[in-house]
Amino acid sequence: MRLDDFDFDLPEHLIATRPARPRTSAKLLVADGDTITDAVVSDISRFLRSGDRLVLNDTKVIPARLTGRRHRKGADPTSASGAKIEVTLLDTTASGDWRAMVKPLKKLKDGEEVLFDAGLSATCIGRADGLGILRFNLEGEAFDDALNAAGAMPLPPYIATRRAADAQDKEDYQTVWAKRPGAVAAPTASLHFDDALLHDLEVHGVGFTHVTLHVGAGTFLPVKVDDVTTHKMHAEWGEITEQAARDIQQTKAAGGRIIPVGTTALRLIESAGRSGTIHAWKGETDIFIYPGFQFQVTDALMTNFHLPKSTLMMLVAALMGQDRIRAIYDHAVAERYRFFSYGDASLLIPG
Repeated sequence: MRLDDFDFDLPEHLIATRPARPRTSAKLLVADGDTITDAVVSDISRFLRSGDRLVLNDTKVIPARLTGRRHRKGADPTSASGAKIEVTLLDTTASGDWRAMVKPLKKLKDGEEVLFDAGLSATCIGRADGLGILRFNLEGEAFDDALNAAGAMPLPPYIATRRAADAQDKEDYQTVWAKRPGAVAAPTASLHFDDALLHDLEVHGVGFTHVTLHVGAGTFLPVKVDDVTTHKMHAEWGEITEQAARDIQQTKAAGGRIIPVGTTALRLIESAGRSGTIHAWKGETDIFIYPGFQFQVTDALMTNFHLPKSTLMMLVAALMGQDRIRAIYDHAVAERYRFFSYGDASLLIPG
């Protein structure tokens, strides 16, 4: 299975840099078996049945992108003359320090401090696997407040190269049900929902189950091997509670469909359901889903349109079949669907 099997031509003008407003006005491509229907997200109840269950990732994106200045010991702490340092926080270590992408890492020596806005600073205490290990001067609520003031949303590279993150992204790049801070990327299919649509779906008889997968920057890492089966996924932390597992099992037993909203929710429930029965689960998952994968829990998927040659293209190809997903994407390009994190959505229902 070659990397080129998951490539396609995408015109640059179809890459969205801002979301649709209102959220539910985004286009929705519904692929049900061999049919394709063009709709909008607000119409989604037409394609769902009473008794279906949407699985929603309640992770909360932190404003993980920071810009500061290197500060050498003995220098004036108010001086802005030090080298500019850009930091993207990834995840915490067991000791509470942060692993982070640091640009330029070679300019920051171990023991040096970086000064950010809002009284926030961090000391580089080491490095590993091309990442810096940072120890911040604040903890708990004080750290959260300072990070919210100083940080920007960590927009994906294909948006960040086209424009800088701004205050609007702190609302746009967050789901309406975000609850548990820890993600450095949004579960983007979920960005299409608002409270009114959730209410309409509930009235329609659709159930909701919340799970947590803290999306890491690894979701943007390119696949660098030609044989995709040798690719190693970046691990991400997640949790499915006993109640969530029970709700999913009961829905399946009653004949309802389990429909994760986003690939992150799908990867989590499939990690917890490899035995054929989903159970409560907590820990890191590096599950890699590509064609040939046997789905145990998922019956359909709502997701955005993904990067060529990405692991997410491999996931949707595993669900729908490679020829079918190629036809779906050809249709999306021809009909000018907007792609990637701020783009339009698809509802993929295997035949």
